[in-house]
Amino acid sequence: MSIRLTALAAALMLAGSVHAADKIKVGFVSTLSGPGAGLGVDIRDGFNLGMQHLGGKLGGLPADVLVADDQQNPDIAKQASDKFLKRDKVDFMTGIVFSNIMLAVGPAVFQNQTFYISANAGPSQYAGEQCNPFFFNVAWQNDNLHEAVGKVVQDKGFKNVMIVTPNYPGGKDAVSGFKRFYKGKTEEMYTKLGQLDYAAELAQIRAAKPDALFFFLPGGMGINFVKQFVAAGLSRDTQLFAPGFSADEDVIKAVGDPMMGMFNSSHWAHDMDNAENKRFVADFQKAYGRLPSLYASQGYDAALMMDAAVRDVKGNVADKKALQKALEAKRFKSVRGDFKFNSNHYPIQNYYLRVIGKDAQGRVTNKTMGTIFTNHADAYAAQCKMK
Repeated sequence: MSIRLTALAAALMLAGSVHAADKIKVGFVSTLSGPGAGLGVDIRDGFNLGMQHLGGKLGGLPADVLVADDQQNPDIAKQASDKFLKRDKVDFMTGIVFSNIMLAVGPAVFQNQTFYISANAGPSQYAGEQCNPFFFNVAWQNDNLHEAVGKVVQDKGFKNVMIVTPNYPGGKDAVSGFKRFYKGKTEEMYTKLGQLDYAAELAQIRAAKPDALFFFLPGGMGINFVKQFVAAGLSRDTQLFAPGFSADEDVIKAVGDPMMGMFNSSHWAHDMDNAENKRFVADFQKAYGRLPSLYASQGYDAALMMDAAVRDVKGNVADKKALQKALEAKRFKSVRGDFKFNSNHYPIQNYYLRVIGKDAQGRVTNKTMGTIFTNHADAYAAQCKMK
């Protein structure tokens, strides 16, 4: 440390009492290449903007953010995480997009007693029986946005719904969430994770003639699906619904006008009227030349959450119990407005209905229509017995 310690402070340190770190290290592992790259890039850019707003510091201490691309591969993610944990001895980890990768990386992170602040992946396992004091999700539990869409589709009276989602843990959570609130007839169609050609699926949809279609296809998957769905003429007879992350600004930018009229759910929107969000959206556009997505907002909030917790413990991140309590306290202002953590370290928060159309500037984008859920908690918290 650069400051001179008093004899008393030195003695306390030698005795194993509280002392602040001189630097905070963050291990950021995310999908930065391949079909899902847009999601990881948005989380990274949002996190980096948060760090810029914090002057490159967390809790007033200099911060190093170490970045690795998991290439949407669990084995590569585990290798990168092990390096950050064992060699670099990071204080926090974050960044993972996909639930299957989070489930692969989680055990080593928790065993190392390193706090993971998830800016996206929210598997049901970590919300329920496998909940862990070292895991916090600053985004949502996987089911939540799908639950919100299910309620909207139910309320709008659609009777025959096709569900299209990848065959991986996040996709299965999507189906569970949607069907928790939608009680009509459904037909489920599972695709490969990373699939980009949907000719076979579109043929099945045409034959089934659903009156509504709910899809969860992250990143490039969703971009290709919507383009092919509209080009096939299926949007004339079937209303599209999606969770926010399959109908957000990254997808809209790539697809354009064919997205118009699609309904989706989200816990955040760029038109939310609070000071923190206005600053975030304006500065993100200045820095990156595009509207932020919900992924970017979650990356931003993850940085602010780390900052508040380190400040709370006065830099003594080695005190794990104190740091856990500081994280649970959530002493930062989120761009989505108020939320709190449930007993399983997942948010209790509002979820909103958005529709895609053109704004006053002629941009195809999301507009918030109203509130679907207020102070909504996930369905797994009762199974969590936090130790």
